[in-house]
Amino acid sequence: MFTRALLAVKSTALVCVILLSMTERTTGSIRARVRAEMLDEIKAAARKQLATDGASLSLRAVARDMGMASSAIYRYFPSRDDLLTALIIEAYDSLADAAEDSEAEVDRADLVGRWLAVAHGLRNWALDRPHEYALIYGSPVPGYAAPEDTIEPSTRPVLLIGTILTDAKTAGRLEEESLPTRTPAPLVMEIREAARVVNAAVGEAEMARALIAWTELFGAISFEIFGRLNNVIDQRFAWFDHQMRAMAGFVGLR
Repeated sequence: MFTRALLAVKSTALVCVILLSMTERTTGSIRARVRAEMLDEIKAAARKQLATDGASLSLRAVARDMGMASSAIYRYFPSRDDLLTALIIEAYDSLADAAEDSEAEVDRADLVGRWLAVAHGLRNWALDRPHEYALIYGSPVPGYAAPEDTIEPSTRPVLLIGTILTDAKTAGRLEEESLPTRTPAPLVMEIREAARVVNAAVGEAEMARALIAWTELFGAISFEIFGRLNNVIDQRFAWFDHQMRAMAGFVGLR
């Protein structure tokens, strides 16, 4: 009888431990979910501020717009720079997702089509989110120094170009007739390093013209986003597509 009573006590204790553990996990899960939702709300309010005030973010202004005490917001973002970094990383990732999704829909053998898909994916994202585009490709935010956390997401779209270049080179479809003049000696090592970073199995001359085309791509998007085409070009899609096809030829894609 004593043994049965002891077993009953142990069983009850075990049940209590299990219930307590489940309660702690449930409480922790709820807290994590609430915190994640609050972080999303703060970032959403900050994006609205970007649309009206540009990158001049103020944690106090964000808190005021959300109807919360300014001291409370510091529990989620200790400084303005922390909030800016979160917005920048999410913008880069969202931009990369758009480019990757667009490129994935094109046949792997269609090298020009894949380049155009990346270009148009980037442009479409920028047109949908001009203020976030301005945050990552506009004027630098005074007093803000981007941490290393922003490097990896910022390079994701470029990796697509590295893959396209490698596929073209492997298939013998990267023509050399459009190569620019020989790469200046001081630039050779830097261009080779760029090729290494984006996993492009091409030479420095081929990588150099790809970087020139990449610069042209974002220059074209910026001209459109920041109004530099106003009163000059009305058929924006056709003009962008024309530029990107010209750059495909310049890179050597056929």
